[in-house]
Amino acid sequence: MEEQVRLLLVDDEDRIRRLLKMYLEREGYEIDEASNGVEAVDMALKNDYDLIVLDVMMPEKDGIEACKEIREQKATPIIMLTAKGEEMNRVQGFEAGTDDYIVKPFSPREVVLRVKALLRRASKQVYIPTDVVTKDVIVFPFLTIDNDAHRVIAEGKEVSLTPKEYELLLFLAKSHDKVFDREQLLKAVWHYEFFGDLRTVDTHVKRLREKLNRVSEDAAKMIVTVWGVGYKFEVAVTTH
Repeated sequence: MEEQVRLLLVDDEDRIRRLLKMYLEREGYEIDEASNGVEAVDMALKNDYDLIVLDVMMPEKDGIEACKEIREQKATPIIMLTAKGEEMNRVQGFEAGTDDYIVKPFSPREVVLRVKALLRRASKQVYIPTDVVTKDVIVFPFLTIDNDAHRVIAEGKEVSLTPKEYELLLFLAKSHDKVFDREQLLKAVWHYEFFGDLRTVDTHVKRLREKLNRVSEDAAKMIVTVWGVGYKFEVAVTTH
């Protein structure tokens, strides 16, 4: 029997939580609720959720800070809810590690579709039968990206990445040795055009390198900073 997908829904407005809960439960998801950022962090770290829907403007601790604290320990996919016109909040959300955002006011159906899409991107096939040939695999000396199973293996060990970290790595790896500036990466990975603050890319590259480095220094070194331009994935790496 397939395990039920469990979501954490965080918003300080009861009306919004009730509405989203009703729509998401119709899809067969199990829903837990939190009404502020402190509660959200506590629940997110104590439980293993498949996805978190997180409002930005909340009492006690806002969604940006909550997202940062969750990201320190977990790679749970996060969709952030932000009020219309709060562009800086969306940028800060991406920097904090959110994987997608939805602007209020929104249609509950849009939330359901975004949740489904992110769950698909984030799903990990833990066990691959030996008789199944995995086709979409990129193999490098210290790193293997199995896109069919949505897994990253560095020197034999699996690396736990958020959906956005995974997409960033996959995008760079598919065009290895090609340099991309931050605007190109924002548009390709985040589908977001913003030309004032590009720290979103820098933050994710830093986080991605740190996670790879915990498993393999050589794998981490494959993500190269090209000063004054941007980043590239460099295959020609030598061991020491």
